[in-house]
Amino acid sequence: MRFKKIYVEITNICNLSCNFCPKTKRALKHMDKVSFLYILQAIKPYTEYIYFHLMGEPVLNPELKTFLELSAGEGFKVNLTTNGTLLKEVKDILISSKALRQINISLHSFEANESNLNFYEYLDSILCFVKEVNRQSNIICSLRLWNLDNKEQGASNELNQYILKKIEESFRLEDDLILKLQTQKQLKLCNRVYLNMAEKFEWGKMAREPSYTKRFCLGLRDQIGILVDGTVVPCCLDNDGNIPLGNIFEEPLETILKCKRAEDIYEGFSRREAVEDLCKRCGYGHF
Repeated sequence: MRFKKIYVEITNICNLSCNFCPKTKRALKHMDKVSFLYILQAIKPYTEYIYFHLMGEPVLNPELKTFLELSAGEGFKVNLTTNGTLLKEVKDILISSKALRQINISLHSFEANESNLNFYEYLDSILCFVKEVNRQSNIICSLRLWNLDNKEQGASNELNQYILKKIEESFRLEDDLILKLQTQKQLKLCNRVYLNMAEKFEWGKMAREPSYTKRFCLGLRDQIGILVDGTVVPCCLDNDGNIPLGNIFEEPLETILKCKRAEDIYEGFSRREAVEDLCKRCGYGHF
C-alpha cells in the first residue's frame, strides 16, 4: 500500500488557542530526533511525502532543522502547516531546507484567537516572509482562509476583506480577489504562491451526536497520521487518537495497516459507510 502523504505530528504543543480547533487531551510533548528518524525509516516504503501537521504548531519543535535535514537525507518531500506567528524565527531554517516542498499558512488562525498579537503586523510579516521565500527558494507557499460561512455554522471572518485587499496590494494584482473568489476557491497569486479558501468545517468530536453515517473518506486510502507518541490513526483529523490502529514504535507499520480495525474502516468507506463513531461525527468526509 502506498499513500499520497503521511502526517507526522512532530509536536502537539501550540502557541495559539483557535476557536475552530478541537484541541487535544493527550499529554503535550515534542517528538525527539531518535523517534523521528525511526518513523522516517518505517514509512519509507509507503510514501514520498510527509506533512508536519495534526495537532500543534510544528515550528515550535526545537529539532525542526534536524528533522528537515533527516527528511532530505531519507529522500522525503515535506509539507508544513503553520499558523504563521513564528515564521520570522525559523525563516532561515525553512528557506535553506532541501526537503521542504510547501508551507501552508493558516491566515484564519489570527481572527479565531483572543491574542495580544497585532493583526496588521502579523499579516505584513507573513506577506514579507512569503515573498522572501519565493525569491530565495522553490518552496510553494499556500495562504489559507478556511473560514467561510456554511449553512450550519458561522465563522470568524470579518477580517477577510482587509486580508484580500492587502494581498492584492502586496502582490500588485490587477484582479479583484473578492470578485474572483466568488467563482473559484484557489487562486495563483504568482509563481509558487497560492491563495486557498474553504468553508469552516466541523472536526469529529465524540461528544457530538452521530449524524454522518453515509460517507466516504480518503483516510487509509491516500493518507494516515502518526501522533507524537507513535500512535497510528487513519487520518489527520483524529486529533485525540480516538481510532488507534497500533503504535509504530511497538509493531511494524505493515502489521498495523492489516489489522481488522483498519480493514473494517477501509471496506466501510468502500461501501460509502462510516463504521467508526468518530467518522460519524466528522464534517469533513464526502457523501
